Amino acid sequence: MTEASVPFRAGREGYASYRIPAVVTTGTGTLLAFCEGRVTSAADHGHIDIVLRRSTDGGRSWGPQLTVARNGSDLAGNPAPVVLDTGRVLLVHVRAAGGATEGAVLRGEVDTADGRRVWVQHSDDDGLTWSAPREITAQVKKEDWRWYATTPGHGLQLSTGRVVVPGNHSLPPAGTDTGAEPKHYTGHCLLSDDRGENWYLGYLDESTDGYINVNETSAAELPDGRVYFNTRTDSRSPGRRADAHSEDGGRTLVRPFRPQAGLVAPVCQGSVLQLRAPDLLLFSGPADPASRALMTVRVSTDAGVTWRSAYTVDGLPAAYSDLVRVDAETVGLLYETGDFGAYETITFRRVPVTALT
Repeated sequence: MTEASVPFRAGREGYASYRIPAVVTTGTGTLLAFCEGRVTSAADHGHIDIVLRRSTDGGRSWGPQLTVARNGSDLAGNPAPVVLDTGRVLLVHVRAAGGATEGAVLRGEVDTADGRRVWVQHSDDDGLTWSAPREITAQVKKEDWRWYATTPGHGLQLSTGRVVVPGNHSLPPAGTDTGAEPKHYTGHCLLSDDRGENWYLGYLDESTDGYINVNETSAAELPDGRVYFNTRTDSRSPGRRADAHSEDGGRTLVRPFRPQAGLVAPVCQGSVLQLRAPDLLLFSGPADPASRALMTVRVSTDAGVTWRSAYTVDGLPAAYSDLVRVDAETVGLLYETGDFGAYETITFRRVPVTALT
């Protein structure tokens, strides 16, 4: 039997909607659940803050809501937290003008100053207080890129010490395209070799042939040291997921992203997490092929080559999610869900590891 709690519910604490969950466990075992607090509506633009709740009992209950990143009445979103070996928690995220809709950015109708820009801040006390944000756009975004987003979900620090944060961006169009066509979405990752002080771009997957369009991406370090990337795509390739591996810590891909038709899913973000003891690669996301519903955790024992369904939460609407190791016996699932729509709550569910093996 799984236990569930609801850290975020639409219409509470001054926010009309909560979206884009991300969750990590600190070195002391505190759970940090992040998301976007959208002030006036569920729209992806407008006045959006990054908010946080902390849990010291494994996600059974949550402390007061904290505002971590605020950009005035504009947008601060796409939280990508990373827990470092020093105990510090990094928060990479994106800022933009509130009126900069995704379509306008894709079409190149938004000034650079109002477009998608990248920032980082940190906490040294398990998320209670946070440093001032610092912009790193020039290090990780090329001048001709239009759209830009981090993850969604958590980033990671590899066993080598390198920090990896997946990202996606869009390229300017050619010919008669406007730039808003899905094929212009492409992928990359942000890397840091000094625990978040300096950043640079890792792999680029920038095919615009319309077969696979890399979009929202998550990553996990496999037991053999390779990095596994899994991405959303709404292209003409089989299925709605694609994946890739890196053997050099995210600098390059062994091969470009290829279809992962073994993961039945709608067009939606998903999360991956590598467990150790037992060695299982997990994927969370909706399992209904046509709609955002049926939140399910899938398992791979061969580094993402094949997958099987391991745990289905229920048949309700569900959308974005993030996975975290809570303790030796428990995996945490932070996900968007509701009785009559996927964006009514962000719920946290404790899933026993035994339910996945």
